[in-house]
Amino acid sequence: MNKIPQGYSYSPERSKPWGTAHALMMGKYLINEPFAVINADDFYGRDAFRVLADFLRESVGKSHQYGMVGYRLSNTLSEQGSVSRGICQTNPQGYLTDVEEHHQIRRQGDSITGTDVKGELKHFADQTFVSMNMWGFTPDIFEEAEILFKEFLLTEGQELKSEFYIPRLVNELITSGKARTKLLQSESQWFGVTYREDRPLVEERLHRLISEGEYPRELWTTNQDQA
Repeated sequence: MNKIPQGYSYSPERSKPWGTAHALMMGKYLINEPFAVINADDFYGRDAFRVLADFLRESVGKSHQYGMVGYRLSNTLSEQGSVSRGICQTNPQGYLTDVEEHHQIRRQGDSITGTDVKGELKHFADQTFVSMNMWGFTPDIFEEAEILFKEFLLTEGQELKSEFYIPRLVNELITSGKARTKLLQSESQWFGVTYREDRPLVEERLHRLISEGEYPRELWTTNQDQA
Protein backbone atom coordinates (compact mmCIF):
# COMPACT_ATOMS: atom_id res chain seq x y z
CA MET A 1 0.00 0.00 0.00
CA ASN A 2 2.90 2.38 0.66
CA LYS A 3 4.27 1.99 -2.89
CA ILE A 4 3.14 5.40 -4.11
CA PRO A 5 4.96 8.18 -6.04
CA GLN A 6 7.29 10.41 -4.05
CA GLY A 7 5.65 13.54 -2.72
CA TYR A 8 2.16 12.04 -2.41
CA SER A 9 0.39 10.98 0.76
CA TYR A 10 -2.69 9.14 2.01
CA SER A 11 -4.74 8.92 5.19
CA PRO A 12 -2.91 7.07 8.01
CA GLU A 13 -6.23 5.37 8.78
CA ARG A 14 -6.32 3.63 5.41
CA SER A 15 -5.85 -0.16 5.46
CA LYS A 16 -7.22 -1.13 2.02
CA PRO A 17 -4.87 -1.64 -0.98
CA TRP A 18 -5.16 0.70 -3.94
CA GLY A 19 -6.80 -1.64 -6.45
CA THR A 20 -6.00 -3.64 -9.57
CA ALA A 21 -4.36 -0.85 -11.60
CA HIS A 22 -1.98 -0.15 -8.71
CA ALA A 23 -1.20 -3.87 -8.51
CA LEU A 24 -0.41 -3.80 -12.24
CA MET A 25 2.07 -0.96 -11.63
CA MET A 26 4.17 -3.21 -9.39
CA GLY A 27 5.47 -5.01 -12.50
CA LYS A 28 7.18 -1.91 -13.91
CA TYR A 29 10.76 -2.99 -13.20
CA LEU A 30 10.25 -6.67 -14.07
CA ILE A 31 8.26 -6.64 -17.32
CA ASN A 32 9.69 -5.37 -20.61
CA GLU A 33 7.48 -7.13 -23.17
CA PRO A 34 3.76 -7.51 -23.96
CA PHE A 35 2.05 -9.24 -21.04
CA ALA A 36 -1.27 -10.47 -19.72
CA VAL A 37 -3.17 -9.53 -16.57
CA ILE A 38 -5.85 -11.84 -15.13
CA ASN A 39 -7.70 -12.40 -11.88
CA ALA A 40 -6.00 -15.17 -9.93
CA ASP A 41 -9.29 -16.68 -8.73
CA ASP A 42 -11.13 -16.88 -12.07
CA PHE A 43 -11.21 -19.70 -14.66
CA TYR A 44 -10.94 -18.23 -18.15
CA GLY A 45 -10.86 -21.25 -20.46
CA ARG A 46 -8.29 -22.55 -22.92
CA ASP A 47 -9.58 -20.66 -25.98
CA ALA A 48 -9.35 -17.33 -24.13
CA PHE A 49 -5.66 -17.90 -23.38
CA ARG A 50 -5.05 -18.86 -27.03
CA VAL A 51 -6.76 -15.69 -28.29
CA LEU A 52 -4.83 -13.47 -25.89
CA ALA A 53 -1.49 -15.19 -26.57
CA ASP A 54 -1.93 -14.64 -30.33
CA PHE A 55 -2.64 -10.96 -29.69
CA LEU A 56 0.42 -10.52 -27.46
CA ARG A 57 2.71 -12.15 -30.02
CA GLU A 58 1.48 -9.63 -32.59
CA SER A 59 2.03 -6.75 -30.14
CA VAL A 60 5.82 -7.07 -29.90
CA GLY A 61 7.40 -3.72 -30.79
CA LYS A 62 4.10 -1.83 -30.63
CA SER A 63 2.89 0.68 -28.03
CA HIS A 64 -0.46 1.86 -26.73
CA GLN A 65 -2.18 -1.05 -28.47
CA TYR A 66 -3.99 -3.09 -25.81
CA GLY A 67 -6.39 -6.00 -25.88
CA MET A 68 -9.16 -7.35 -23.68
CA VAL A 69 -10.79 -10.76 -23.98
CA GLY A 70 -14.54 -10.28 -24.05
CA TYR A 71 -16.94 -12.95 -22.80
CA ARG A 72 -20.55 -13.48 -23.75
CA LEU A 73 -22.62 -12.33 -20.79
CA SER A 74 -24.61 -15.57 -20.73
CA ASN A 75 -21.32 -17.48 -20.20
CA THR A 76 -20.46 -15.55 -17.02
CA LEU A 77 -23.60 -15.76 -14.86
CA SER A 78 -23.97 -17.56 -11.54
CA GLU A 79 -26.93 -19.79 -10.78
CA GLN A 80 -26.67 -18.77 -7.13
CA GLY A 81 -27.34 -15.05 -7.39
CA SER A 82 -26.57 -11.76 -9.09
CA VAL A 83 -23.14 -10.63 -10.32
CA SER A 84 -21.39 -7.42 -11.36
CA ARG A 85 -19.94 -7.14 -14.86
CA GLY A 86 -18.28 -4.52 -17.06
CA ILE A 87 -20.55 -4.08 -20.10
CA CYS A 88 -18.47 -3.40 -23.23
CA GLN A 89 -19.21 -0.92 -25.99
CA THR A 90 -17.19 -1.02 -29.23
CA ASN A 91 -16.83 0.92 -32.45
CA PRO A 92 -17.32 -0.69 -35.90
CA GLN A 93 -13.61 -1.61 -36.00
CA GLY A 94 -13.96 -3.71 -32.84
CA TYR A 95 -12.13 -1.40 -30.46
CA LEU A 96 -13.50 -0.60 -27.02
CA THR A 97 -15.15 2.75 -26.57
CA ASP A 98 -16.36 2.15 -23.02
CA VAL A 99 -16.51 -0.45 -20.24
CA GLU A 100 -19.26 0.45 -17.77
CA GLU A 101 -19.74 -1.47 -14.56
CA HIS A 102 -23.25 -2.85 -13.96
CA HIS A 103 -24.55 -4.60 -10.87
CA GLN A 104 -27.27 -7.03 -9.79
CA ILE A 105 -27.02 -8.85 -13.12
CA ARG A 106 -29.03 -12.07 -13.22
CA ARG A 107 -31.18 -14.13 -15.52
CA GLN A 108 -34.89 -13.61 -15.04
CA GLY A 109 -36.90 -15.92 -17.23
CA ASP A 110 -35.82 -15.46 -20.84
CA SER A 111 -33.99 -12.16 -20.23
CA ILE A 112 -30.94 -10.88 -18.36
CA THR A 113 -31.34 -7.75 -16.26
CA GLY A 114 -29.09 -5.52 -14.20
CA THR A 115 -28.66 -1.98 -12.93
CA ASP A 116 -26.26 0.73 -14.06
CA VAL A 117 -24.28 3.09 -11.81
CA LYS A 118 -27.40 5.26 -11.44
CA GLY A 119 -29.46 2.29 -10.27
CA GLU A 120 -31.57 2.21 -13.44
CA LEU A 121 -32.80 -1.19 -14.65
CA LYS A 122 -31.23 -2.43 -17.88
CA HIS A 123 -31.92 -5.43 -20.13
CA PHE A 124 -29.10 -7.28 -21.87
CA ALA A 125 -28.85 -9.77 -24.69
CA ASP A 126 -27.16 -13.12 -23.99
CA GLN A 127 -24.46 -12.27 -26.57
CA THR A 128 -23.48 -8.95 -24.91
CA PHE A 129 -19.73 -8.80 -24.40
CA VAL A 130 -18.46 -8.18 -20.88
CA SER A 131 -15.05 -7.66 -19.30
CA MET A 132 -13.81 -10.31 -16.88
CA ASN A 133 -10.43 -8.60 -16.31
CA MET A 134 -8.44 -10.56 -18.89
CA TRP A 135 -6.19 -7.91 -20.40
CA GLY A 136 -3.21 -7.71 -22.75
CA PHE A 137 -0.85 -4.74 -22.42
CA THR A 138 2.38 -3.38 -23.80
CA PRO A 139 4.93 -2.04 -21.25
CA ASP A 140 4.06 1.62 -21.91
CA ILE A 141 0.99 1.03 -19.70
CA PHE A 142 3.22 1.42 -16.64
CA GLU A 143 4.11 5.03 -17.42
CA GLU A 144 0.51 5.88 -18.28
CA ALA A 145 -0.73 4.23 -15.09
CA GLU A 146 1.67 6.24 -12.94
CA ILE A 147 0.49 9.53 -14.46
CA LEU A 148 -3.16 8.70 -13.80
CA PHE A 149 -2.42 7.24 -10.38
CA LYS A 150 -0.95 10.59 -9.34
CA GLU A 151 -4.16 12.31 -10.42
CA PHE A 152 -6.14 9.69 -8.52
CA LEU A 153 -4.12 10.32 -5.34
CA LEU A 154 -4.73 14.06 -5.57
CA THR A 155 -8.49 13.65 -5.81
CA GLU A 156 -9.17 10.44 -3.87
CA GLY A 157 -5.98 9.62 -2.00
CA GLN A 158 -7.35 10.63 1.38
CA GLU A 159 -10.41 8.41 1.08
CA LEU A 160 -10.27 5.17 3.06
CA LYS A 161 -11.78 2.84 0.45
CA SER A 162 -11.15 4.44 -2.94
CA GLU A 163 -9.55 2.12 -5.52
CA PHE A 164 -7.65 2.60 -8.77
CA TYR A 165 -9.10 -0.07 -11.10
CA ILE A 166 -7.76 -1.33 -14.44
CA PRO A 167 -11.05 -0.56 -16.31
CA ARG A 168 -10.84 3.00 -15.04
CA LEU A 169 -7.24 3.29 -16.27
CA VAL A 170 -8.08 1.86 -19.69
CA ASN A 171 -11.20 4.01 -20.07
CA GLU A 172 -9.17 7.14 -19.35
CA LEU A 173 -6.61 6.23 -22.01
CA ILE A 174 -9.31 5.35 -24.54
CA THR A 175 -11.36 8.52 -24.08
CA SER A 176 -8.24 10.72 -24.16
CA GLY A 177 -7.12 9.10 -27.41
CA LYS A 178 -3.81 7.93 -25.95
CA ALA A 179 -4.44 4.23 -26.53
CA ARG A 180 -6.67 1.75 -28.33
CA THR A 181 -7.99 -1.50 -26.86
CA LYS A 182 -9.10 -4.31 -29.14
CA LEU A 183 -12.02 -6.45 -28.01
CA LEU A 184 -10.74 -10.02 -28.45
CA GLN A 185 -13.67 -12.39 -28.87
CA SER A 186 -13.67 -15.80 -27.21
CA GLU A 187 -16.32 -18.45 -26.88
CA SER A 188 -14.78 -19.77 -23.66
CA GLN A 189 -17.07 -20.08 -20.66
CA TRP A 190 -15.84 -18.19 -17.64
CA PHE A 191 -16.56 -19.53 -14.21
CA GLY A 192 -15.51 -18.79 -10.67
CA VAL A 193 -16.61 -19.08 -7.07
CA THR A 194 -18.68 -15.93 -6.66
CA TYR A 195 -20.84 -17.67 -4.06
CA ARG A 196 -19.95 -20.53 -1.72
CA GLU A 197 -22.58 -22.65 -3.46
CA ASP A 198 -20.72 -22.25 -6.79
CA ARG A 199 -17.87 -24.51 -5.68
CA PRO A 200 -19.41 -27.94 -6.47
CA LEU A 201 -20.37 -26.78 -9.96
CA VAL A 202 -16.88 -25.39 -10.60
CA GLU A 203 -15.30 -28.66 -9.46
CA GLU A 204 -17.64 -30.64 -11.71
CA ARG A 205 -16.83 -28.46 -14.71
CA LEU A 206 -13.08 -28.80 -14.17
CA HIS A 207 -13.33 -32.59 -13.94
CA ARG A 208 -15.45 -32.63 -17.11
CA LEU A 209 -12.87 -30.58 -19.04
CA ILE A 210 -10.13 -32.98 -17.95
CA SER A 211 -12.16 -36.05 -18.93
CA GLU A 212 -12.91 -34.49 -22.34
CA GLY A 213 -9.21 -33.94 -22.97
CA GLU A 214 -9.43 -30.16 -22.92
CA TYR A 215 -6.82 -30.09 -20.13
CA PRO A 216 -4.31 -32.63 -18.85
CA ARG A 217 -4.81 -33.69 -15.25
CA GLU A 218 -1.41 -32.17 -14.39
CA LEU A 219 -0.90 -28.79 -16.06
CA TRP A 220 2.84 -28.79 -15.40
CA THR A 221 5.60 -30.89 -13.84
CA THR A 222 8.61 -29.93 -11.75
CA ASN A 223 12.20 -30.89 -12.58
CA GLN A 224 11.98 -33.43 -9.79
CA ASP A 225 8.88 -34.98 -11.38
CA GLN A 226 10.69 -35.26 -14.70
CA ALA A 227 13.70 -36.90 -13.04
